[in-house]
Amino acid sequence: MIRIIARENGPLLVEVDGQVQYALCRCGHSEKKPFCSGAHKAVGFKAPEAIIEVAK
Repeated sequence: MIRIIARENGPLLVEVDGQVQYALCRCGHSEKKPFCSGAHKAVGFKAPEAIIEVAK
């Protein structure tokens, strides 16, 4: 199973078979785009949590 988890106030986590493969930026301020650098904490990014499940 593949899940995309939008963490509250944080990155998009791409999870495959229960293991996080990537943390992707969704605040737009990462220094490592498209990956999360933790910049969302410094800029005060706010967004709700959501989970999308995709069957393989």
